Amino acid sequence: MAPGEIEPPLSHRRETKAYQEAIMGHHPSKTSSVYNTLLEAAQSRMDKAAIVYEGQTINFGTLLVRIEQVIRRLKLLGVGRGDAFAIFGQNHPEHLFCYYAASRMGAVFVPVNPNLTAGEVDYNFRHSEAKVLFFDDHVEETARQAVPSAKLFHISSLTEASAEAGECQGAIDLDDDFIITYSSGTTGNQKAIVLDQRAQMAVAASLVRMWGISERDTTLVALPLGYLYGFSTAAATGLSVGGTVIILRRFHPRDVLATFEEYPVTVYHGVPTMFTMMMEYCEQRGLRFDLSKVRQLICSGAPLPEEIAARFVEKFGKPLQNYYAMTEVAPVFGCYYDDPAELPAGAIGKAAPGAVIEIKRPDGSECGTDEPGEALVRGAATLKRYAKDEELTAASLKDGLFRSGDLVSRDKDGFYYIVGRIKEIIIRGGHNISPAEVEKATLRHPAVQDAAVVGIADRIFGEVPVAFVVLRLDASVSQDELISFIEGQVSDFKVPRTVHFVAELPQGKTGKIDKKLLKIRAEEQAAAV
Repeated sequence: MAPGEIEPPLSHRRETKAYQEAIMGHHPSKTSSVYNTLLEAAQSRMDKAAIVYEGQTINFGTLLVRIEQVIRRLKLLGVGRGDAFAIFGQNHPEHLFCYYAASRMGAVFVPVNPNLTAGEVDYNFRHSEAKVLFFDDHVEETARQAVPSAKLFHISSLTEASAEAGECQGAIDLDDDFIITYSSGTTGNQKAIVLDQRAQMAVAASLVRMWGISERDTTLVALPLGYLYGFSTAAATGLSVGGTVIILRRFHPRDVLATFEEYPVTVYHGVPTMFTMMMEYCEQRGLRFDLSKVRQLICSGAPLPEEIAARFVEKFGKPLQNYYAMTEVAPVFGCYYDDPAELPAGAIGKAAPGAVIEIKRPDGSECGTDEPGEALVRGAATLKRYAKDEELTAASLKDGLFRSGDLVSRDKDGFYYIVGRIKEIIIRGGHNISPAEVEKATLRHPAVQDAAVVGIADRIFGEVPVAFVVLRLDASVSQDELISFIEGQVSDFKVPRTVHFVAELPQGKTGKIDKKLLKIRAEEQAAAV
């Protein structure tokens, strides 16, 4: 057995065999749903580790049993085909049980961000019209404030029902609603993104091709399973080809690094902040960890500064792979595992399998080579609509392509570059400033650990850039010294004339830097001067 594996009890093995004999008669071998993709992968691997969680191993046979238990539990609670149900909490295998159960039933799965407030959970629950919400101990107080007690159930109750094989329900329509996931909106309420099973099957196949994921891979997941990046991009993609998935309850650099050494991890997904925290954790304690078994360290969720990527290679001897996707469209750009071409400096990668990308000028005409414009994209997985928001859906889709809001350019070799966000562009005296460009320049200073740039109102120039900077441990640099350094990196009009040194950059509920809050802070401090 692999390190950390625990042989399932005899009762579980009998349960698995009985389930297998019953269930195989209900599904054709042809892959026709997300669940059937898993079933196909499991058929010849029933005793292989599928999920490892807190020292316990769930093999593929037992995983199928757990899914069947969840289906029976949901049916007893009145959840059927077309009905929505929600799960709220830190990471648990139950998130994946629910994902596959919803696929087999034709139900709608609603993962809820574990960092939301009671008001936000209430909105997710009511807006999705979920029939029930399952919660864990970590979020119990919030859950009880947000959802009526009659519709609340502890996550542990999901597998209480017996594992009887369900009756054949006929073919699942791959175009039916399958997932409703919520992301931050710019006008207050969260955006409700609807995806179908066809999209989830296609995104897994696309990522398997791009990253070369196979049954030999062990994927480590510390991302929140309340988001697609965690449960779909990372976990479900690994399981779709018979790989093993290790789930951590939540991210901590110590736990992630220790897992790399305890298990044969080959694939890990994170956001830039996670990789920065892993480096800082080691540097502050003088520690070293062996990442030699890892073949893919995938970074997404926010721009990856070149300096952070270079530091990571210096520290761990492994490169970070840029990857770009959105909740609405995935995958879009990335690095192919078998592409011999070296990634040019600043590039995000090439078009992902199944992706269609058009780069447009404001007048709708196509941009030329190396000319930045808004990226309009369609991926293997593209949203069906924003639930209950026809206006936002119409505004976001143009001729079947999603308006990304990102400024992107493409070079002659097919590599793409993220220039900045259209809504984040700072206009100083008629000149456009990309915060991402100024942040990259700031991060080149050896004393700087992290940086964020926002624009604030100015009576002379309209807007001016302001920088927030986190210094590295035991490093120092003055505002004037840092400004002088940035002046050597970018045009004069792009240089922030105000730098705020902070202990850390605030993060929003999605783990990204909260630039709205930084903008408020910058404006308040400017007004106080």
